[in-house]
Amino acid sequence: MSQINETAIRTPGVYTTEIPTLPPSVAQVSTAVPAFIGYTASALNEIGDSLTNVPTKIFSLKEYEQYFGLAENEAGISVNVAITTDPVTSAVTSMTAQAVIASPSTHNMYYSLRHYFENGGGPCYIVSVGPTTNAVDAGELQLGLTALAAWDEPTLILFPEGQALAEAAYYGLIGQAIDQCALLQDRFTFVDVHHTLPVAATPNTTTTIANFRTAFARTTDLNYAAAYYPNLRTTFNFRYQQADVDVLISTDGAAAVTSTLASIRATQTAVYNLCIDRIKTQLSPSLPPSPAMAGVFAKVDGSRGVWKAPANVSVNSVYETSDFITDAEQGDMNMDAGSGKSVNAIRAFNGKGILVWGARTLDGNSNEWKYVSVRRFFIMVEESAKKATFAFVFEPNDANTWVKIRAMLENYLTLLWRQGALAGAKPEHAFFVKCGLGQTMTAQDILEGRLIVEIGMAAVRPAEFIILRFMHKLQES
Repeated sequence: MSQINETAIRTPGVYTTEIPTLPPSVAQVSTAVPAFIGYTASALNEIGDSLTNVPTKIFSLKEYEQYFGLAENEAGISVNVAITTDPVTSAVTSMTAQAVIASPSTHNMYYSLRHYFENGGGPCYIVSVGPTTNAVDAGELQLGLTALAAWDEPTLILFPEGQALAEAAYYGLIGQAIDQCALLQDRFTFVDVHHTLPVAATPNTTTTIANFRTAFARTTDLNYAAAYYPNLRTTFNFRYQQADVDVLISTDGAAAVTSTLASIRATQTAVYNLCIDRIKTQLSPSLPPSPAMAGVFAKVDGSRGVWKAPANVSVNSVYETSDFITDAEQGDMNMDAGSGKSVNAIRAFNGKGILVWGARTLDGNSNEWKYVSVRRFFIMVEESAKKATFAFVFEPNDANTWVKIRAMLENYLTLLWRQGALAGAKPEHAFFVKCGLGQTMTAQDILEGRLIVEIGMAAVRPAEFIILRFMHKLQES
């Protein structure tokens, strides 16, 4: 029921009006809704319309399969089988096999989505830029990124197939994603460190990170992105057609006889079963870290809150990293006085598994935006407050409106403080909200229709370095 203007009543009768007494509140926005931009096997909705460059929200891997298909079948898989027989009876005494893949497909969207969901991921967006028959192209990926700008809900951007591009093209694409984040101020970008090194460089952690800092020359708005290294070897199985798998069988060291997995299925059951087992156990997709990290972000946000650093968390469905990182190497990754570009490590620890062991943005030398959790917490509060104050657009710019807005935002920040998102023994130590004439606005501001609110927050920061100090104590008794 709408409120009646009592001074405008002219007709005799009884009039009822409802007076709102509850204050407005801030509805918190979602914080971990990634957008995967890349190539898919298909891109059709239920009625057959194309979903190419149409950001589409999904909730599960099954839903991804429904709209975008499965992973493409891998080509170039072969199995070398060595058989040893008894020289007298000709009975098989031993049989070994080694599976190899010449060049895995650069299209890894399906495996990336699976990795995301297995690491705690939830709702996400898929931006299909074309079929997997196309080569990975920076221009097509950029069109997908442009299409994403019109969608409000996504908060994370990643390109799972980006490492298939040349370094300059991939980092240029990342730069455009950061531009979008800085413009919209409601999203964050993942950077997968490119593994391609100059020909003369030795492929190790130090040269890879140094090459990244040189090749990724951007210096502005770096707090809207975080880089992770190295790639992850997953426990997934490749999809393939048995007719496309070459089997090379060598008996007692003789020249190998080439066949296909499909053709030996009925005639050489033992060899066939051995080949199937070796393909499953020896070959698996190696993925960039960003899909798993998107899942980790979602899991940590849901269980602890966006203010908790997404680190010291195990990565699921991974048996090995592509590069073993030492403490000394991570020290150089974590801090760099020259470029300031921090790179977060994913490391294997004895007895603990593979853990995310870094929580910095690319703006690693900034005291304000050094940490991923601080940057993303401010994004969440800024976007939530922005949406909540939309209700006050064109309201009278007077003390009544100022009090409502201030009370609404203070209530919201008090709830965050109670959850542990803000540092301080009392709410007034943790945040402030200012709004009013002579406080945040001048009379000229009010004449020009500007209502200005100032919010300050003491965000909690991660304990990145825990220092234990020990000393001898003299005997006292």
